[in-house]
Amino acid sequence: MKETKETKQLKPYHVLLFLLGVLLILGTVAFFTPKLGYKIGGTTFNFMTKEDFLHPKKQENADVSDIFASIDTTLNGTGSKKPLIKHKNGSNGGMGAPGGGSYEVESVVDLQMSEAGKANLHRFFEVLSGVASNKQRISILHYGDSQIEGDRITGFIRERIQNQFGGNGPGMIPATNVYETYAFYQAYSDNFQRYTCFGGAKLSNSKYGAMASASRFTPEYQLKNKNSLDSLNLKEQTGWIEVGPSGRAMSRARSFNNVKMHYNSCIVPTMLRVYQNGKIIHEDSLIMDGAQHSVHLSFASTPGKLKFEFKGKVSPNICGFSLEGDYGVQVSNIGMRGSSGTVWGAMNHGVLSTMYREANTKLVIMQFGGNSVPSFKDSASVRNFASYFQGQINAVKKLNPDAMVIVIGPSDMSKLKDGIYNTYPLLPYCVDRMIAATKASGAAYWNLYASMGGYNSMPAWVEKGMAGSDYIHFSGGGTKFAAQMFYNTLMSEFNTWKGN
Repeated sequence: MKETKETKQLKPYHVLLFLLGVLLILGTVAFFTPKLGYKIGGTTFNFMTKEDFLHPKKQENADVSDIFASIDTTLNGTGSKKPLIKHKNGSNGGMGAPGGGSYEVESVVDLQMSEAGKANLHRFFEVLSGVASNKQRISILHYGDSQIEGDRITGFIRERIQNQFGGNGPGMIPATNVYETYAFYQAYSDNFQRYTCFGGAKLSNSKYGAMASASRFTPEYQLKNKNSLDSLNLKEQTGWIEVGPSGRAMSRARSFNNVKMHYNSCIVPTMLRVYQNGKIIHEDSLIMDGAQHSVHLSFASTPGKLKFEFKGKVSPNICGFSLEGDYGVQVSNIGMRGSSGTVWGAMNHGVLSTMYREANTKLVIMQFGGNSVPSFKDSASVRNFASYFQGQINAVKKLNPDAMVIVIGPSDMSKLKDGIYNTYPLLPYCVDRMIAATKASGAAYWNLYASMGGYNSMPAWVEKGMAGSDYIHFSGGGTKFAAQMFYNTLMSEFNTWKGN
C-alpha cells in the first residue's frame, strides 16, 4: 500500500498573516481613495476613504424623549311579482351621545394658518360644539396615502372625537376594501372589481365619489341607447357585498345603527336585495337615471352583518357604504396608497359634491406629501408640487364651501447613505412650501414633521419601536402617538376658541 502525501496543516499564524495582508491591501486602497470615489468607464465606484476609517460616521438621532413623555394615548370609555319587502325604520334616533370627559390638553406644535384660515376653523368649531345637543350628523373625511390606510391614525382620532363630541360607526367605507383594517367587516363576490382614481383600473366616467374608488360586478359599457344594450346580448349577473361591525374595532366604531349604500351610473334595471342573518329585509329597484343616490336603512341597534345583493345586466358604480349612528361626528378613513394627493381633478365633481353634501362634510383632512419627497430632484420640483397641491386644496374647498380643510404634511422620512439614515434633503423645504400653500388657501397646516422632533427624528422613532424598518411608516404604537398629537393640537385650538 502506497503512502499518501501528508496534507499541509494551516497554523494560526498563517491565518493571522493572511488577515493582516488583506487589511494592508484594503487600508492602502482606502488611503488613496478620493472622496467622490473612482470613475472607471463612466461608472463611479465608491470605497471607504481614509477619513471614513479614521473618523467613522455615527447615526445622529433627534432627541424625542420629551415628546413621548408628554403624550397620553390611553383611551378612556372606550324580480318577483310579489310585493317587494321594505325595511322599516328601526331607530329611535338616540344613538350618538358623547361620552364626555375633559379635553384639556397641550399641543406639541400649533396649527399654522392665516386669519382667513382661523375664521374657517372657528366656524367648524361652532358646528362641532353643538353637534350633539342639536342632534346633527356631520362628517370629517380623512384623505391620505399609505400612512393612513386601513384606518391607521384615523381610527384613533375618530375614537377621541366621537367620545368627546358624539357619534358612532366608522363612517364611510369603500365598496370593496383591499387593505387590512380593524374598523369594519367586509366580504364580496369574486366578480366585483375595484376602480380607483389614484392607481390601477380606472372608470371612464370618473364617478368614483367621496371614497375616491368604486366597484362594479360587470365591466363598463358605453351605451348610446337601449338598442345598443340589446345588441350586446348580455346575461343577467349577480354580485354581492357583505358589511358589518368588526369585533376588533375600537368601541365607537363597532357600534352603529344606520347603514347607507351609495351608488351612481345605474342605466339598466338593477334589483337590490338586502339580507340580515339570511333573511331578506329589503328589496328595491335602483334608480335608473345614472345620477348619484343612496339606499338608507336604520335599525334599533347594531345590525350585525348585512348582505347587499345586486342583480342586473350592467352594474352600477357602487361608491361605498356609510356605517353611522343617529347623530354626532362621522370620521371616515380614505387611504390612497401611492397617491400624492393630486387626484381631485380626476374625479367627477358633480358626484363628489353630492356625496359631500349628503354626508354634511364639515372638515376635510388632507394628509399627503410623503410619496413625493423621494422623487424631488431640486427646489424647483418642490415648488411645482406645492403649487399643484394648492390647487387641490382649492378644489376641495370649492366642492365643500362650508367645510374647513386641514393639511397634514409628510412625517420625517430617512434616506440611507453610507450606512447612515438622514432626513431626505428636500423634505424640510417641502414642508415649508406646503405651509405657505396651505395658508394662502385659507386652510390650516399641522406640521407632523416638527411634531415628531424635526430633522432625523425618524431614526429615533424607529429605535423606540414607533416606526418601521423602512424609516417611512409608523408602527401601530407610532400611529397612536401621531394621532394623539394631532388631536391635542386640534383640541388646543378648540380650547382657545372657547376661551378656556
